[in-house]
Amino acid sequence: MIQTKTQRVIGYVVLILFLVAIILPFYWMVVTSFKPNTDITAYPPSLVPKHWTLIHYATAFGHFSFGMYIRNSVIVAVSTTFFVLLFASMAGFAIARLPIRAKTPMLIALLIISVFPPIAVITPLYMLLRTIGWLNSYQALIVPYTAFNLPFAIWILRNYFLQVPGALFEAAKIDGATVFQTFYRIFVPLTKPGLFAAAVFTFVAAWTEFFMALVFNSANQMRTIPVGIALFSGQFNVPYGEIFAGSVISIVPIVILVVIFRKWIVSGLTSGAVKG
Repeated sequence: MIQTKTQRVIGYVVLILFLVAIILPFYWMVVTSFKPNTDITAYPPSLVPKHWTLIHYATAFGHFSFGMYIRNSVIVAVSTTFFVLLFASMAGFAIARLPIRAKTPMLIALLIISVFPPIAVITPLYMLLRTIGWLNSYQALIVPYTAFNLPFAIWILRNYFLQVPGALFEAAKIDGATVFQTFYRIFVPLTKPGLFAAAVFTFVAAWTEFFMALVFNSANQMRTIPVGIALFSGQFNVPYGEIFAGSVISIVPIVILVVIFRKWIVSGLTSGAVKG
């Protein structure tokens, strides 16, 4: 009994330390974004601002055109999520329910592509986009993001489509429904948790991607949030307050999505773990 209590106390201590290690950087980022420059560089640093200010947020939107970066990120992330859900849902349904040959090689190929490092194809992608005139455009990011996020989304949705009873597919066929009608009217409504999970993962991936956005869209008016924040720094100064303010704004949509759809995210991961 004593050993059980000791193990429980140790478990709580480890959990608390783990939560502190996770939460402290985010807390420090938020607090620093409201500190004036004199407090940011003060030593020793204070966990609670002595003076509160919104000047860094005003400067981020005024001097650094942060609103433009937000607009670009929203367009790219939302468009990528839409196309990934559109193609992944149809592909996942086809692999799960239609009599397609070579399903196993397809799944293996998807698995390989999902772990393939995007940086390995940056150079040929850049040359291709330059040839077709897509550099410094929304499609320069939307198309590659869609391609790289499709395999994981297909895996998630395929597992959800497998959970829907096959008798529904046969009943719809007997009633004269086409394959697309069966997919759209029966299977999609029953797999909304999987769609939400895939949408959240895709949105976050597109929202936070940095390297392709830096290489493909070098023009300031086409930069997304990660690239814009990275380029806040000048040659002789680093605007820490503006960087922290922009970082706080950038994580707000992600936090909202995770809080709202956390059940579907966990369900999507669990489904992928138990379905083969």
